[in-house]
Amino acid sequence: MTGLDTSRGYRGSSAKAVQQHYDLSNEFYGLWLDPGRTYSCALWADGDTLESAQNRKLDYLIEGARATGAERVLDVGCGWGSLLLRLTEQHGVRHAVGLTLSRQQAAWIDALGRPRCEVRLQNWIDHPVDEHYDAIISIGAFEHFARSGLSRRDRIAGYREFFQRCRSWLPSGGRLALQTNVKGNNPRVDRKTAREMLFINDLIFPETEIPRPSEVLEASENLFDPKVARNDPDHYARTTREWYDGLRARREEAIDLVGATQTASYLRYLSAVSDHFHRRHIGLLRITFEAV
Repeated sequence: MTGLDTSRGYRGSSAKAVQQHYDLSNEFYGLWLDPGRTYSCALWADGDTLESAQNRKLDYLIEGARATGAERVLDVGCGWGSLLLRLTEQHGVRHAVGLTLSRQQAAWIDALGRPRCEVRLQNWIDHPVDEHYDAIISIGAFEHFARSGLSRRDRIAGYREFFQRCRSWLPSGGRLALQTNVKGNNPRVDRKTAREMLFINDLIFPETEIPRPSEVLEASENLFDPKVARNDPDHYARTTREWYDGLRARREEAIDLVGATQTASYLRYLSAVSDHFHRRHIGLLRITFEAV
């Protein structure tokens, strides 16, 4: 243990904040995500459907982590379990463990009845330190690891705690594949964009903070070597457009599930985020680390 002071916000998003978003309705997300309910940026190629692009992303990160054929793999922020299923059913992993703070996501995975997939309703900071894994993958969870309002120094301290935990769970040479939104390099934010960002931070993803790429790298120093990195904002702009189109096409069904106000809020959020990626206010970092 490193003695992290969790009272200062390093625990990141609270379970309540996570559940406010992800426990809205499994059926609602099923209307506009791919069949695996993969709620993160896809990896697109010519001729892709949303489903094939999401599977390509999962395969890319699995292969980057060298997880194929592994005995044990950890998924930090496992969502509805698409990576767990891909690991065990397509890549020969014997046992895949997923962490989530969403009760509905955990119940969904449990109901699948896959004995080689284990889900835990648990923050990574509470995950037992004596657990050992051959590889670790985290997709779209890092944004929840620090709350808004923290200084850069405190954010990096919190992120470093995550990397320290991951390092303790991996052998030398073991790999961590990470995908996260990052702050973009376009500082020109007009009033409309600023309003949309505040709306998303306050009502859609409360208690979150998007890191800068430099913060991710600084937090991992002397623990992991970065092996491969790519920034794919256009891929997330396309992914969120697909989600927006899917939700708009099934708007009446969505209203029946979560109401008109929530449906309108999600349409607004998806449209705005697609524009933010397109204009480079936000980036999408995929990075593979190797334990030193």
